Amino acid sequence: MPRTVTVGLDDSPESLAAAEWAASLGLPLTLVQVWEPVPEPMAQAPLLGPETHQHWTDRVPREAADGLRRRHPGIEIGTTQVTGHPADALIEASKDAELLVLGSRGLGGVTGFLVGSVGQSVVANTHRPVVLVKKDPPVSTGPVVLGLDIDRPDNTLITFAFEAAARHGVPLRVVHAWNPPPYVAYGTPADPTLHEALLQEAAEKLAEVLRPWRSDHPGVEVFEQVRYGNPAVRLVEAARDASLLVVGRRTRHNPFGTHIGHVTHAALHHCAAPVAVVPHD
Repeated sequence: MPRTVTVGLDDSPESLAAAEWAASLGLPLTLVQVWEPVPEPMAQAPLLGPETHQHWTDRVPREAADGLRRRHPGIEIGTTQVTGHPADALIEASKDAELLVLGSRGLGGVTGFLVGSVGQSVVANTHRPVVLVKKDPPVSTGPVVLGLDIDRPDNTLITFAFEAAARHGVPLRVVHAWNPPPYVAYGTPADPTLHEALLQEAAEKLAEVLRPWRSDHPGVEVFEQVRYGNPAVRLVEAARDASLLVVGRRTRHNPFGTHIGHVTHAALHHCAAPVAVVPHD
């Protein structure tokens, strides 16, 4: 089966930016438009009449696909329309894809951006990697940045980041951060010697974790960073010049809650670059 990318499409600037970003990967695209059923009385309302339905199911995907073909000649681009709840329909439509790409609504400034209920539900429940793209993603040749927990490193997550860096032809920056020791919260003075020892130990462990991937991807320039402080804050800081931020989401089977983790949640809300969320065990 050929490697394909699925893009959730509507007529918003964010989803069009997501489609543009996906096309830059050079892989076959499928633009998926979800038509959510409405109660029959509402369906008869003037704003939801035949003309509006035609706009959603025909003109929007056709024009989007035509524009992408002009700007990215040679890429295979297909369109499809499905009916159902948007999050469920997108998850189903992308189950055989290599990647699902969605737009994220931007709030701008220090407030970050609103992922939206559909995007958050997809990220929390899909088994495929998801990339969320803002309306105006930075035009950047900056590195791919990977946030990595060296105590529980995952092969799927690391492989995704190395392959993304290789595909985009940019360096890979791998960031590991950890919270201050508990004694800091009680006002106990920090121990510089202990801090330096912990830093060195973490750096050595990170290098050991990444060694097999460095060997398998000799063309990828890798920078390793070990940082002291809140992991979510440090990762967002490290991704300020990123072309893509890669974070993980540990798969859980509890049906309650969104289960995306506080670091991933912070990345989705505060990183300007596209954010890839990779589910793993």
